[in-house]
Amino acid sequence: MPLQLKQLQSELTTELDGILEYWSKFTIDTINGGFIGQIDHNDIAHHQSEKGSVLNARILWTFSSAYKLTNEEEHKKIAKRAFDYIISHFYDTEFGGIFWSLHNDGTPKDTKNQIYAIAFVIYGMAEYYAISKEEKALEVAINLYKKIQEHSYDPIKKGYLEAFTRHWQNIDDFRLSDKDANEKKTMNTHLHIVEAYANLYTVWKEETLLNDIVELLEVIDAHFINEETGHLKLFFDENWIENPDVISYGHDIEAAWLLLQCAEISGNEKLIARYKKHAIQLTDVTYEGIDIDGGLWYELDPNNNELIAEKHWWPQAELMIGFFNSFQLTGDKAYLDVVLKNWEFTKKYILDSKNGEWYWGVNADYSLIEKDKAGFWKCPYHNGRACIEIINRIKTIKNE
Repeated sequence: MPLQLKQLQSELTTELDGILEYWSKFTIDTINGGFIGQIDHNDIAHHQSEKGSVLNARILWTFSSAYKLTNEEEHKKIAKRAFDYIISHFYDTEFGGIFWSLHNDGTPKDTKNQIYAIAFVIYGMAEYYAISKEEKALEVAINLYKKIQEHSYDPIKKGYLEAFTRHWQNIDDFRLSDKDANEKKTMNTHLHIVEAYANLYTVWKEETLLNDIVELLEVIDAHFINEETGHLKLFFDENWIENPDVISYGHDIEAAWLLLQCAEISGNEKLIARYKKHAIQLTDVTYEGIDIDGGLWYELDPNNNELIAEKHWWPQAELMIGFFNSFQLTGDKAYLDVVLKNWEFTKKYILDSKNGEWYWGVNADYSLIEKDKAGFWKCPYHNGRACIEIINRIKTIKNE
């Protein structure tokens, strides 16, 4: 195996340990239970901050997935803490959904059913079941899957609607965050539903679920991938009329590898072949967003060709997996060179080498973006997963 890969594996193993240590050491909420809702860029904990379902689901997934690699009981313990907290506080036993957010004391704050968040809970529960065989985790994952199919699935036009009230009634604001277009069908949610369903299928081989995964991949292929530009289309109304928006380099490269992984889990040879092509195309167009320093820019507004000149932590993590995936598919070392250069950029500008974890990102002048180290959207999932994925992928190269 090339020395470069050996070194990368070693460095990412060390980095994964560091990420997990940060979250184990600093994010446990000893006052209110669960995990602290926010730690700012100065590593100051804000115990009064709300607690997000996405953050907690991603902690559950990350520590469960990491345990498969590390066999560290401490990691399994943190995963159990996340599992227990989600079950006792975020899981709506009355109406069968997931609360979007809680007050810092664990009482419900925003009770809407955002399908994106529910998908992440399924993703995390399936991963936790894989390491614990905790029947309740599988039961909740299956229940939530059925709720999505019952309320969010569009049987006429296909695809999934974004959000509902706690009682599964229609809602006016579908957005995940203020920056998103207020549309009923989005690439981001479909990507993470299929990710969740595929992970659930690895522990629950149900034919109906498999059919739903296949249909989802067909829907994404039909609507969300722009064959002409190679980029993703992000926002649609319920009738699949697009509301054109930005080019999101991070989502392009995340979809490149993740959708292929879902196709491979489905075992559908036609979809696997299709998504191998998409993987290369999506990777190749991501070159457009890579700066000379190896870092990946955040987004581009194609209408006025205006770059959102920030380099956030999560697109760097996804770039590493996406380009490594294309290196594996093609054997072309140019893709690996991008990974290595991006990792050097990330070490230099994104990693907090003193206190641990990754900063939110940097501006064009390399000044720090002063946002959370841990928070509603700042989770150990993207960077933790990048380490886990590439460590495991290098192992498979070793064994070939």
